[in-house]
Amino acid sequence: MIGRALFCTAAAGAMVVLNACGGSTSATTTGGGASTPTPAPATVAVGTVAPLGQILVDGKGRTLYLFEADTTTASTCSGACAQTWQPFTTVGPPQAGSGASQSLLATAPRSAGPTQVTYNGHPLYYFASDAKSGDATGEGNQSFGAGWDVLSPAGAKIEKPGG
Repeated sequence: MIGRALFCTAAAGAMVVLNACGGSTSATTTGGGASTPTPAPATVAVGTVAPLGQILVDGKGRTLYLFEADTTTASTCSGACAQTWQPFTTVGPPQAGSGASQSLLATAPRSAGPTQVTYNGHPLYYFASDAKSGDATGEGNQSFGAGWDVLSPAGAKIEKPGG
């Protein structure tokens, strides 16, 4: 009887944990390239960053980038690349925030972990050196074999002025 009580208590505890973790969640990638689930769905919105103008950002205002080497929705950035250019991933369906188009949002599988959010067919990434909302220090960067650019609300790359 004690064994059954312990089993039922453990099972109930597991159900509480599962229920607490249920629903749509997004994941952000840490500097080591590992994804950490967060309690809200991944959100893509539009923010304004001078001198670039209106660009895609996540729900917290962090700049999102495309990698010119990605010619399909499949990411070509992994390993050391994914540590510097962290994939914007989600466990649930991504949501369009202010100014973004839900019809341009989708996901693409990665070799390990959660799926990556795409916008207008471009896998989305964070730049590890962007310290806060509004930073876009990765714009125009040429690393890991191709260019990195921010995106317009239409999902097209934006080139740095004078770059």
